Amino acid sequence: MAEAFAISLTPPQMASLSGAAAASSRLLHRARLGFSTASSTPSPSSLSLSSLKCIRSSPLLSHLLHRQKTTSVRASSGGLGFSSVAAPEGSASDLDQLKSAREDIKELLNSKFCHPLLVRLGWHDAGTYNKNIEEWPLRGGANGSLRFEIELKHAANAGLVNALKLLQLIKDKYSGVTYADLFQLASATAVEEAGGPKIPMKYGRVDVSEPEQCPEEGRLPVHKDQGAARLLPKVGIMGAKIYYCLLLQLASYAGPPSPADHLRDVFYRMGLNDKEIVALSGAHTLGRARPDRSGWGKPETKYTKDGPGAPGGQSWTVQWLKFDNSYFKDIKEKIDEELLVLPTDDVLFEDPSFKVYAEKYAVDQEAFFKDYAEAHAKLSNLGAKFNPPEGIVIDDGPAKAAAEKFVAAQYSSGKRELSDAMKQKIRAEYEAIGGSPDKPLQSNYFLNIMIVIAVLAILTSLLGN
Repeated sequence: MAEAFAISLTPPQMASLSGAAAASSRLLHRARLGFSTASSTPSPSSLSLSSLKCIRSSPLLSHLLHRQKTTSVRASSGGLGFSSVAAPEGSASDLDQLKSAREDIKELLNSKFCHPLLVRLGWHDAGTYNKNIEEWPLRGGANGSLRFEIELKHAANAGLVNALKLLQLIKDKYSGVTYADLFQLASATAVEEAGGPKIPMKYGRVDVSEPEQCPEEGRLPVHKDQGAARLLPKVGIMGAKIYYCLLLQLASYAGPPSPADHLRDVFYRMGLNDKEIVALSGAHTLGRARPDRSGWGKPETKYTKDGPGAPGGQSWTVQWLKFDNSYFKDIKEKIDEELLVLPTDDVLFEDPSFKVYAEKYAVDQEAFFKDYAEAHAKLSNLGAKFNPPEGIVIDDGPAKAAAEKFVAAQYSSGKRELSDAMKQKIRAEYEAIGGSPDKPLQSNYFLNIMIVIAVLAILTSLLGN
């Protein structure tokens, strides 16, 4: 085992590692236990859950890992084609371009059936927020950092490169829309176009400008096997390798954390509560889990083998492109083995606090939609810096029609058709004097009225004479 992780360290790396080792000697002593020979395999009693938490929270090792990964991509942050142009810091989005971008996103959804993917993209950009950090952008959140390769390659973001490629075409077209806004606009639009509630969104999020501003890995949940496979080969410092391998080894002794505790660890850090956790979990009514991305689910089921979109994966619901409350119904009943049920799904009906909301949403879709819309909007704003500070709201109200200018020549011939606006105006006047709305209006109605008035004037003049 030790030979598998032997590497050559540069002097600066040795110096960094030596400093960390000196400050964390007890942690590294426990780590060395995990790489000894088979005859000295540690016992469960020597590797406690408290040790796992202690190492996981070690700021020195986390700093080493983040510093190494940031350095490794500094020269190639734009390698994937959508992070090479840094947005000017402080810039925000143009309202007209936001409206146009939304229409393009709707067309994209109708052609690619990528609703779940775009929802996940918005969530993962915002979901790195840490309420205990005040400084922007260190606190993470919805700031567009997910466009950079260093963050896009985090294990939890597996597959999201496909979402970036789809949205980059729209970003190129609307340079006045920030990445942070585009991600959240796409996420909310996907929910709405799938039949979900209208999300009370606001825009004007400011983008981070460089990959060094990305949050460190570990703020999003990831399946342990997937994380090990993707991360361990890329780590260049022995201390960080020991850190990750020890997490995996300790997990086999301590067992997985409680699903309820896991959900609260992730979402409480963002400042969300139990109701919002359950409501947001309902978004699993959309999409599928793929083993190659999350480590969960079947390669395919009868509901996913033919698409739409790329076939495969295992869905939580039968109609996995329709946003409704069927997720809660299916999780509660658990009568279809083709549908996915994760431990974090089951716990919604087991934990006393979660269960109150899960039971409610299973029978009341309107209540679910209301709470989900509020929770989604809150999530999309986490950690964001807005310009202007109050944000920008896209007004979806009906546009006010401009008053039609009267042009006499337009009505001088019976062969010309009246405009709809003028017909409505004449109909209203006609009804005001007792006319029937069911009687069709002729295109020369106005001319006929004028003729009648003229004839009456002539007759009055003749009779007067």
